[in-house]
Amino acid sequence: MKRSTGALACIAALLATTVAWAASLEPVKPEDAGFSSERLGRIGQVFKQLIGQDKFPGAVLLVARNGRLVYSEAFGLQDRATGKPMGKDAIFRIYSMTKPLVTVAAMTLMEEGKLELTDPISKYLPQFANVQVSVPKADPYGKITYTLVPADRPPTVQDLMRHTAGLAYGEITGNAQVKEAYTKAGVFKPDMDYNARDLTPDEEVENLSKAPLVHQPGTAWEYSLAVDVLGRVVEKASGMPLQDYLAEHVLKPLDMKDTGFYVPKDQLARLAEPLPNDPETGKPNKVLDVSVPPKNASGGAGGVSTATDYMRFAQMLLNGGELDGARVLSPTTVKLMTSDSLGPDIPGVVEPGMLLLGVKGYTFGLGFGVRKSDGLAGVPGSAGEYMWAGAAGTYFWVDPKLRLVGVMMTQFPGPSRPYYRKLFKQLVYAAVTDAD
Repeated sequence: MKRSTGALACIAALLATTVAWAASLEPVKPEDAGFSSERLGRIGQVFKQLIGQDKFPGAVLLVARNGRLVYSEAFGLQDRATGKPMGKDAIFRIYSMTKPLVTVAAMTLMEEGKLELTDPISKYLPQFANVQVSVPKADPYGKITYTLVPADRPPTVQDLMRHTAGLAYGEITGNAQVKEAYTKAGVFKPDMDYNARDLTPDEEVENLSKAPLVHQPGTAWEYSLAVDVLGRVVEKASGMPLQDYLAEHVLKPLDMKDTGFYVPKDQLARLAEPLPNDPETGKPNKVLDVSVPPKNASGGAGGVSTATDYMRFAQMLLNGGELDGARVLSPTTVKLMTSDSLGPDIPGVVEPGMLLLGVKGYTFGLGFGVRKSDGLAGVPGSAGEYMWAGAAGTYFWVDPKLRLVGVMMTQFPGPSRPYYRKLFKQLVYAAVTDAD
């Protein structure tokens, strides 16, 4: 029986992709993966120049395509104080890049039938059974007052994953009543951003449940402490501490050996540190102390990881939930997580892309910002691409159309970090020579 040339070509392409993914992020010549070595070299030229100008201390940058590593470089210093060069195995505070890890952990519970996305969070955390919403009102002179009203419906697990539960961040929200309540609850500290790690899990739930919501559940996208609460749901649904459940069901299967919620004492020499002061504002750079175990594993901002570990996580997602024979999620679950979960009816207080990159064109899925189209956003990419980033400068994206993953690790918590994320990304896309 003869097969057509077209059919043979399709089979060959499928086998090539399968072999590539089986390679498990082995290095390959860029030209063999549709990249220009010369153009990829521009990344190092640009970032070395920026580091030389004291814009940030150093970085580890990785790019993979079809599961093969085409770019892997470390630049600058891991710690300016000691003069230690940046190593590819440096450990970084990943802040909000913890959120995709914990959301994936929660989705494994969904796949096991231990929770449903439509479950009210009060099923697992009864303290959230009777939440109220803070409603601002301006008088004729512009003075804002706040009224508390009952929630129209309970916030759900899906709301936590897509930041529509009505929760907020004290660091971001404009609602003064909620900000004050978060300060009282101990989940917002004006002297250290995104540090909700010094409460026990029970204390965090009890205190946060007493604060009003900033929106009616399901009506607005506002970046928030939702994934910290999702971590508490994971604990109740699994019967395990978040750090243990994440390790057993995500980190160990993916061989992510250096990812967790603190850095062990014998590994502290690998921890990357920011410059003492932000070069643009002159203000001190304050970052979390990750040298000791926190009182709670903060699902929203408490993680540490390496570029290699996070590349393995991202490649698992691109592969449809599997890496090196370890299946973490079903391909259908990954598709759900990386699809638009907001639609036209849920507006964003700030668009996800504006928050992370300073560009329009992104909606939100379950744990990820999702690109709406090839155009619109002021940075190269493809429709369906998904991404997220961290407050101390880290960033990653997955482009299913081009089968491409980029990971950027640096400790740069200043306001210019969106600029460097976009810069890295546009240099990567400029090096692509085969867009098929």
